[in-house]
Amino acid sequence: MTDNKNKSSDDNDGTKSHRCNFCGKPAAKVERLFAGFEAFICSECILLCNEILETAPEPGNEKETFELPKPAEIKAFLDQYVIGQKDAKRNVSVAVYNHYKRINAMSEAKHSGASDDVELEKSNILLAGPTGTGKTLIARTLAKFLKVPFCIADATVLTEAGYVGEDVENILVRLYQAANFNRARTERGIIYIDELDKISRTDGNPSITRDVSGEGVQQGLLKILEGSISNIPPKGGRKHPEQSFV
Repeated sequence: MTDNKNKSSDDNDGTKSHRCNFCGKPAAKVERLFAGFEAFICSECILLCNEILETAPEPGNEKETFELPKPAEIKAFLDQYVIGQKDAKRNVSVAVYNHYKRINAMSEAKHSGASDDVELEKSNILLAGPTGTGKTLIARTLAKFLKVPFCIADATVLTEAGYVGEDVENILVRLYQAANFNRARTERGIIYIDELDKISRTDGNPSITRDVSGEGVQQGLLKILEGSISNIPPKGGRKHPEQSFV
């Protein structure tokens, strides 16, 4: 691109001068005129475009208000797929409604720039019961109804960072992949952690080795459950200093 101020083309007074292809001003009425391939742009239009780019939201971080159904609608959908478990379905429907209502409130405050002294705490759902009672089915059906990404993680294969096995943050990577690598959709997704009771801490462990799949994993999971901000490698795997994160 070259800087042109006095390049010419036919004007009304018979003189020749180039014009900005965006605003139409001639070179004589702008501070600077830049020439491209068969086109020109003035310094004023460049500044205007720069202001638009600075105020535009980052890709993947656009405002997205979740269309939240009522608890009764959520339970009615669960009734079509899950037989029995009336109390569980009712409690889950209310908890999910409150959870996404909190997310919508945070999204509105973030994009409006308003500050709110009241902070809504993140909530989680603990489903406990024997095998075959519909715990996984309820979570999967919820994700289907809400049209949000969903992933199932097995707690028994999780280990502390630095040990053989899956890191806790790999759960977030799997959800990110299920959301087709869309960060905004990932933030609204559902993670179902199966066999959570298998990582409970055992007092008086007779082993002289470190419990890499027990208490250490609990601490890592608590950070996610409490709603902390996590940086994850887009393709999963172990972290290293030169790697990009999401």
